[in-house]
Amino acid sequence: MTEFELASRIAERVRTANGRALFVGGWVRDRLLGRESKDIDLEIHGIEAAPLRTLLEDVAPVNAVGESFTVYKVGSVDVALPRTESKTGRGHRGFAVTGDPHLSIEEASRRRDFTINAIAWDPVTEQYLDPHGGRADLESRRLRVVDPATFGDDSLRVLRALQFAARFDLSVDDQTRRICRATPLDDLPAERIWGEFEKLLLLSDRPSRGFELALELGVVDRLFPELKALVGCEQEPEWHPEGDVWVHTMLVIDEARTRIDDLPRPQRVAMMLGAVCHDLGKPATTELIDGRIRSRNHEEAGVEPTLTVLDRLNVRCMDGYDVRHQVVGLVAQHLKPGMWHWSTSDVGDGAFRRLARKVDLELLARLAKSDCLGRTGAFDCSAMDWFLGRARALGVEHAPPTPLLLGRHLLTLGVMPGPEVGLVLKAVYEQQLDGHVATLDEAVAAAQEIIAGRLAARPR
Repeated sequence: MTEFELASRIAERVRTANGRALFVGGWVRDRLLGRESKDIDLEIHGIEAAPLRTLLEDVAPVNAVGESFTVYKVGSVDVALPRTESKTGRGHRGFAVTGDPHLSIEEASRRRDFTINAIAWDPVTEQYLDPHGGRADLESRRLRVVDPATFGDDSLRVLRALQFAARFDLSVDDQTRRICRATPLDDLPAERIWGEFEKLLLLSDRPSRGFELALELGVVDRLFPELKALVGCEQEPEWHPEGDVWVHTMLVIDEARTRIDDLPRPQRVAMMLGAVCHDLGKPATTELIDGRIRSRNHEEAGVEPTLTVLDRLNVRCMDGYDVRHQVVGLVAQHLKPGMWHWSTSDVGDGAFRRLARKVDLELLARLAKSDCLGRTGAFDCSAMDWFLGRARALGVEHAPPTPLLLGRHLLTLGVMPGPEVGLVLKAVYEQQLDGHVATLDEAVAAAQEIIAGRLAARPR
């Protein structure tokens, strides 16, 4: 049974019990936009909590996820009573929530953030219920608050405005802009901030729309001063005719977004955060040298502000993948593909193998390509394709070579456990990275030679 079929069955049972079940929230909005949505929320009118749970248990197993204000999980469908929310303190937990099956549809929808999310749909009658004009706002591509008096009670809504505007190509009406600018954001924990920015980065075709809105509404100033420093940071027009570092970064973010759909979620996140942070080192390094604007060593200078941003978002590992390590590697190495391609001296295979210890080389090639194309004008961006081809030919596009020689091999050679083991393993692995060692037998022979040399060098 699909989620829609399950929700429809619940709605039919509710109707026979003289209640009314409505699809509410994002599913309805997405349906009107012609988009697929898997997350279904049902709001049940006219049935008290206890008989509602009994009714639901006749349909499928029920898990109470918010029984204090009556929210049940039935399969993957969220089922709730209409409810009111009143602000009792700062933060997202500072609300008193009261379930009331006898609330009118208009009152129940008043707690929603934007009118486009305050539309309900009756699956029995196939009727839309739209007390706040959300359908007209969707048609006009307008983002508008439902209740100006209470919108600012939850500061996360300001960040939701950014990702909705970008994802659905919406303009924000003047009143909503004023409210967002006036809403404090200092009570938001890192996890909630990241939750909205992840949606902005991964679900928008053009994430730059959300970042431009964030700049306009003062969100960048308040949450990401490292990004605000990019505004007005000039670049050499010959290489960056598009404008300052902020403008360039917006173009790179959108370019990167076109290169992630085939990646697992953690790698998509790493790519997009790499695009956001890749030039954070430019404000500290940009200077006029011999009449030209230079930002020497901005890659390394970008590591510290990147770590600050990642700390603020509390982004570390996802599904066992070290996103933080990859983002830092992308920032620190993002010029390597172009530099190596155009180098006047040959870049050996060992350089690729060693670089693969610092960053995923395929992600690096994708980010560097986005960086190259994230400019106006015509530029040769073939270096990144060459770089990725070399990495793939060596089999190190995602990771460095696995060491051939292990500690147990040294123990069989009579090396006692201790620091000596690590020193020999490191020396043999360096030879492996250079291509001088390609098999286990060669690795063992190299180890024996190193051990013999170290023994001979000891004082007698």
